[in-house]
Amino acid sequence: MHPSKIRKINPKKPEAAIIAEAAAIIKKGGVVVFPTRCLYGLAADAMNPDAVERIFEIKQRPQHNPILVLIDSKSQLEILVEKIPPAADAMMHAFWPGRVTLVLQAHNSLPVRLTAQTGKIGVRLAGHPVAAALIQQSGCPITGTSANRSGSSGCYRLSELDASVAGQVDLILDAGELRGGVGSTVVDVTEEPHRVLREGEVTADEIQRALDGHA
Repeated sequence: MHPSKIRKINPKKPEAAIIAEAAAIIKKGGVVVFPTRCLYGLAADAMNPDAVERIFEIKQRPQHNPILVLIDSKSQLEILVEKIPPAADAMMHAFWPGRVTLVLQAHNSLPVRLTAQTGKIGVRLAGHPVAAALIQQSGCPITGTSANRSGSSGCYRLSELDASVAGQVDLILDAGELRGGVGSTVVDVTEEPHRVLREGEVTADEIQRALDGHA
């Protein structure tokens, strides 16, 4: 680990100065390791093609794998997606922040690598105070992919962070041990009926009940 890159941060009330330092790095196209509800992630400006490219390089991620994006308010969806179907709106109301990642029709202005040319983008409202503060201070949606090499397990404590990942990022926000677990449920709402691509914290049955209740 690189001690000069690490900043201890309060997971419930993140220090403004540390958030400002991290946000400044993101604004300049840098990459920051940060906490999400379950695992540590890699944050970069999701609207910056060069920054997104760095995420792929750090993770050695296959080109066909898109990267999900975190937002701090629903208003940021306007620059990310073409439309919000009723099913998506129902799931946002029921399960955000965190818990569910929604796959929506991507706005054509997004970096091609972000969507992996699928025309779709996965979006989640940040469910961790540090992540939400980082997005707000950066003034842009950020990447939310896990801080690991592709094909390897994500880490919920920084002692498990891959040395090659740690060596390539610009800053590491240490919020202590995270909860770990299965992560968010991923639901594709670009078509009817919707498809659960990955079942995580929220079950497929819970998703269906939320939709039935909203109908």
